[in-house]
Amino acid sequence: MSILEAKGLTISYGDNPIIDNLNLTIPKGKITVLIGSNGCGKSTLLRTIARLMKPRTGSVLLDGDEIAKLPTKEISRRMSILPQGPVAPEGLTIRQLVRQGRYPHQSWLKQWSREDERMVQLALQSTQLSELADRPVDALSGGQRQRAWIAMTLAQGTELLLLDEPTTYLDMSHQIDILDLLFELNEKEHRTIVMVLHDLNLACRYAHHVVAVHNKSIYAQGRPEDIVTREMVQTVFQMDCEIAVDPLFGTPLCIPYGRGRKIHDEQRYGHLA
Repeated sequence: MSILEAKGLTISYGDNPIIDNLNLTIPKGKITVLIGSNGCGKSTLLRTIARLMKPRTGSVLLDGDEIAKLPTKEISRRMSILPQGPVAPEGLTIRQLVRQGRYPHQSWLKQWSREDERMVQLALQSTQLSELADRPVDALSGGQRQRAWIAMTLAQGTELLLLDEPTTYLDMSHQIDILDLLFELNEKEHRTIVMVLHDLNLACRYAHHVVAVHNKSIYAQGRPEDIVTREMVQTVFQMDCEIAVDPLFGTPLCIPYGRGRKIHDEQRYGHLA
């Protein structure tokens, strides 16, 4: 059984539909990545299935329950969302931020507990932030700050994590660092992860399931090896390319055409002579 589904989803800004009559099934226990050109609606789709936006028509089901009818706290106990570019209040420490993830589990009758503290400590350990826990979030590097926000979502203790462009504004090293962390969470804890990524090659490397959004709907979905083709890239991204095999991971590798500096064969392969 899938953990998250969208049925007949239409999402609009005013009278302009961004997503039209879309059906989507997110496989449980896998990493799903939404890809597509800028403005295609992939972030809008993610926000809608997280109930941050209301669709014009259609429904989103979480384990068979329509999320529009569920209490907010119940959704937060079953699904966590990290929006793009979150901002923490000035001076807030990592530990204080991560503790916010336990808010859905609090009530007048159930205050802070040992279980809450255990989940916070576990989230800090999983993101390798235990030694920095008392440092202000606004004093962190970009990669550390993103880890702190991911730690907050982990503290919620949900099986389902939704992340909108978690590697945006990060350099290459920090992008890999964050994606490796999410991959480990999926491998070790079997978390279902859904995220939006701009980098097609990173999407192919880390995703079990890729959803290509185009023309207000889904152009293709499935394993990267099955759907990432030259024709798909031409249609979805309006870009000519060659698709090779990543020499390290065996996943599809998109090599775009362009007018970059070309290296002559003797320069390219001279070190092998």
